[in-house]
Amino acid sequence: MSNPKPLRKAVLPVAGLGTRFLPATKAMPKEMLPVVDKPLIQYAIDEARAAGIEEFCLITGRGKDSLIDYFDIAYELESTLKERNKVDCLEALEPSSIQAGSLIAVRQQEPLGLGHAIWCARSFIGDDPFAILLPDDMVMSQKGCLKQLADAYYETGGNVVAVSEVPREHTNRYGILATGKDDGRLVEVKGLVEKPKPEDAPSNLSIIGRYILTPDVMPHLSKLEKGAGGEVQLTDAMAKTIGHVPFFGLRYEGTRYDCGNKLGFLEAQVAFALERPELADGVREFLKKYTEQN
Repeated sequence: MSNPKPLRKAVLPVAGLGTRFLPATKAMPKEMLPVVDKPLIQYAIDEARAAGIEEFCLITGRGKDSLIDYFDIAYELESTLKERNKVDCLEALEPSSIQAGSLIAVRQQEPLGLGHAIWCARSFIGDDPFAILLPDDMVMSQKGCLKQLADAYYETGGNVVAVSEVPREHTNRYGILATGKDDGRLVEVKGLVEKPKPEDAPSNLSIIGRYILTPDVMPHLSKLEKGAGGEVQLTDAMAKTIGHVPFFGLRYEGTRYDCGNKLGFLEAQVAFALERPELADGVREFLKKYTEQN
């Protein structure tokens, strides 16, 4: 496909209740939980910007207003920091600001599934291609995961999703690909199944929380048909575009951390802290202390 339409928009579904992290998420969105010193939502926005994204839509729910406030200008804080000449602190705040008019929030009033969340962004998406980033999935890589997807999108056009191999016994946790041609990097998507039993799974290639989709998926989402778990599944709507638009899975380079569960979140803390020169030695020392004790 030649000259696909430029990718400038991203949708970030952040309406979930974060029940796995209660009681912390009783009063704060799980996407505001920090990994080292930045919240999950900031990592996702940074990754999107690195891929050329300029417009952002947060799909929020009740009690999630702090996500919007986070990207606003904190006049009192910045004024105080300037008065105290805290230049390093002001620099740390810079990535948390978004250009005026570039961030919108849409409420998903009921938790009806990821497909429903994306449908809520239909006015924002319009006739444009768009990225989806699930902040729970953090990917550590030299080139951002979404930038890798964007490069593949400009190569192939159509839909491109990030994929990785999972143990066959875990296929019932993910959207799984039925595959066609495969060059080891890009794999042709012939079919999609949401959370199949291991014995029914067409492969062990699963979609992670990074997608680039064309607006062709929206008419299928608009039917609000319920799938696995009684929810409106994005996977089902994407499957209906196969054969109508190019569709590929990209084996991205990098390490994924599932911050939707406690162990994955804790592992991300350690991994991202070890990437920070000013923290790495100290982290290694205290890890040694605790691992030697046990």
